[in-house]
Amino acid sequence: MKYLRKWRPAAALALALGCSCGFVVAPGIAAAAGPPRVDLNVLVVTDGSPWVEGLRQQMASEGVATTVVDLNNSARPVITSGFLADTLSDGTPHAKFEGVVLPSDSPAGLSADERTALTNYETGYAVREVDSYVYPTANVGMNAPAYAGSLDGVNATVTAAARADAFRYLKGTFAFDGQPGGPLSYGYLGQPLANTATSSFTSFLTAPIPGSATTGTLAGVYTTGNRQQLEISFGYNYYQGQFRYLAHGIVDWVTKGVHFGYWRNYFSVNIDDVFNYDAIWSDVGKCTPGDGTCPAGTPDTTPARMSATDASYAAQWEQQNTFTLDMLYNGGASVQYLADNGALLDPLLLQFQLQGVNQFRWVNHTYTHQFLGCQQDFTVIPWRCATDSSGNILWVPSSTINSEIKQNIQWAKQNGIPVRGGELVAGEHSGTFILPQQPVDNPNFDAALGPDGVKWLGLDASREANQRAVGAALGVPRHPVNVFYNVATKAQEVSEYNWIYTSTANGGSGICQNSTTSTCIAPLDPSTGWDSYILPQSIQIALSTVLQNDPRPYYMHQSNLTQDRLALQFTSGLLSAYRTVFATSTPVVNATMTQEGQALQSQSQWTATQNAGTVTGYVQGTSVVVTGPAGTSAPLTAPAQTKQGSPAYGNAYAGERSAYPTLGSSPLVLTLPSTPFPTSP
Repeated sequence: MKYLRKWRPAAALALALGCSCGFVVAPGIAAAAGPPRVDLNVLVVTDGSPWVEGLRQQMASEGVATTVVDLNNSARPVITSGFLADTLSDGTPHAKFEGVVLPSDSPAGLSADERTALTNYETGYAVREVDSYVYPTANVGMNAPAYAGSLDGVNATVTAAARADAFRYLKGTFAFDGQPGGPLSYGYLGQPLANTATSSFTSFLTAPIPGSATTGTLAGVYTTGNRQQLEISFGYNYYQGQFRYLAHGIVDWVTKGVHFGYWRNYFSVNIDDVFNYDAIWSDVGKCTPGDGTCPAGTPDTTPARMSATDASYAAQWEQQNTFTLDMLYNGGASVQYLADNGALLDPLLLQFQLQGVNQFRWVNHTYTHQFLGCQQDFTVIPWRCATDSSGNILWVPSSTINSEIKQNIQWAKQNGIPVRGGELVAGEHSGTFILPQQPVDNPNFDAALGPDGVKWLGLDASREANQRAVGAALGVPRHPVNVFYNVATKAQEVSEYNWIYTSTANGGSGICQNSTTSTCIAPLDPSTGWDSYILPQSIQIALSTVLQNDPRPYYMHQSNLTQDRLALQFTSGLLSAYRTVFATSTPVVNATMTQEGQALQSQSQWTATQNAGTVTGYVQGTSVVVTGPAGTSAPLTAPAQTKQGSPAYGNAYAGERSAYPTLGSSPLVLTLPSTPFPTSP
């Protein structure tokens, strides 16, 4: 049955068709009871391709509510008009999805009837569709492509129209990953069809067409009547830089800026071992004297310790870069410095005090950096946990653990250092399990955290990426940077990097030949390898994680703030790369360890809430209504100028408002600045 173009009231239409029976309002036909209700839920239809899976993963990382239909699953639901919408008991039209994500404009796994149902639904309710990767055709408002091939290194422009819409958080240009002509990125560049009386195309992402002076379109919005499709004509995966820049905007566009979820770009840097010495790598012995086994005759290297000049430089760097470092300190090392040097004052401590200790953030890293797990037996290589005569592991006792935690706090107070309570990172992340030697946490360590007031405990994200309970505390996994603890210069870093990542045939250790997580590379030039390879690669890897709504901090060591100051080069480079692409309304969130732990906890709790299905929400007219059990925190993002009662809702970020409001006994109601969905389909 074809619906008439000119809408009639539902009852009149039924009579016109000669039906005197009861009826159900079909999707797309207005009922008498007010504006439609549109659920805060995105329909994701996937065929497993990396582009649609990238969008699916992005929504999961932000906390967006989704319903996933897997085209590879023979038991999947059939997409019909009834699957997409129905009518409530009071006659209100009910749209079950606020947006639709497809692998392409016409996925092979969808039947013609299903595609028609989606088209009718999107037209009737003005619900947007993302076509994750398409070949440009007239079906999406494009001419045949003028170019097909590598997009590596292409400089793309986010148009003014895109920045006036969901991509307002971007400045306007960015480069695709890779070197020009490389194998990482592939796509199409072409021109939109001319606008007509019933259709139009708005370019959102453009780039120069290779070999010509013409600009082509990489992504844009095709509008036909009440229906909008965002077509993307290049392939990508979740981790590629170009997708990481665009990912949140795609989510915001398809939901019209109203959806469950909370998105931030987090970046914090922990500097471990402050006041301590770090052993330094030997290029001669390919080892670390004083902190490992070296070949006989290997000359000693000089351990690195920050100087007063290094502390002063770091403080000036912070002011210039509007960024605060977290100093993870060992107070006992400062005391030991006095004893070793017969000094009355530690010049490093004095410099921090003179310039103002509040310029940095301070985190307890234990008093002497003692290993707090099992008692280590170094008579074998690698070391093992010492055991008693019955084979039971000998653990570092509670008295030692309590002393390491409490003495460090007491030392900080005595010296005017404002250490934050409740935060701890043990030396070497010890106390918690270390495989293969120590398969479980030290039970004495776990038991000490509660009485010692520890709420947030640093973990190594390369060993365990997820937050977990450790005694009374919650873990905050920290990302390592490929800047080693035992280097202070570029040459030292390149030497150790070559040893780890080159084959035995190239003079390396060959570790990479037996690794499942890394591959061997050609040896880097000692004088240029840091600037040309290690630094840009480290920045690229870290930036990808920063753009994944990931609150986990990064960590390096105080040795990396000395001599060539590699830590500051890395941090400066990442901040520069970020600020080149992102608008000032979207700064990196330089969170404390407590804030990072709370963010991870909120994300985890929301995932559990979504799995339980206890919180729902919808848009109706200019109202957003969220219901669920009282006391539940539900992350919600809404356009700028959204209000919760009279005050503005949530916090401003990226040109929108977002928060984790706690639900009460009555539904949460927000008022939007405009109506995202039509008042009558």
